[in-house]
Amino acid sequence: MVFCSDSLTNAGIDQVSTYSKMFHFGIEGERQFVILTAGNLATSQATIARVKIDIKQNAEVNLLNIGSIEEAADYLGDLSRVQQEKRTIEGKKFEASFIIGGQIGSAKHEIILVYPEGNHITTSMDTPYLQIGESKYGKPILDRILTPALDLDTCALCALVSMDSTLRSNLSVGPPIETLVYKTGSLTVTNYHRFDGDSEFLRDLKKSWDQLLKNAFVQLPPLKWATNWDKSGRERSGAS
Repeated sequence: MVFCSDSLTNAGIDQVSTYSKMFHFGIEGERQFVILTAGNLATSQATIARVKIDIKQNAEVNLLNIGSIEEAADYLGDLSRVQQEKRTIEGKKFEASFIIGGQIGSAKHEIILVYPEGNHITTSMDTPYLQIGESKYGKPILDRILTPALDLDTCALCALVSMDSTLRSNLSVGPPIETLVYKTGSLTVTNYHRFDGDSEFLRDLKKSWDQLLKNAFVQLPPLKWATNWDKSGRERSGAS
């Protein structure tokens, strides 16, 4: 599984702050969870704080004793709803959404999107990825490239290119960019990296992607072909 998130929060052009939106919980060799957040910062921070408190106090239900990824998603959704209800003012909602993924013991690894209402969906063969937050700018790249057969390194690169496209088109998304790769069955997290705004790798990736897009564009069929197609269509329809 590949996880990728930005770290910018935006409450207006004069209120821009940096907060991590990626959190990791687990026991080496037993279970691992990764949580990504999006939406209202106060709600998401309070929810993650509650997750940490439940672990510290060894609550009856917490991420270190829960039985499955689905139960973990239900638990996270319940915590989020509680925090949203605390902050509802005159009908205004302070919603947050989450992605939680991981593995418990020898059970199948899984990744789940938790909606503000607390319900959730998981991935499938036809939908091998999930997104929250500002997703529309990077989605076309994921749709065109990602398949279940791809190796993790290629998937991680695809996630970073998708994030770069979002950064280019949406000022509310920004570095540092965090990535984490979890290998099925490892029950440990070692492949984590944080790319700051001055990251040489991100600069090289952006330049390469921009140039490759331009190269692909100039190799498209010339516009006269489209003109011929339009003309043929008018002739078949009898239009003058």
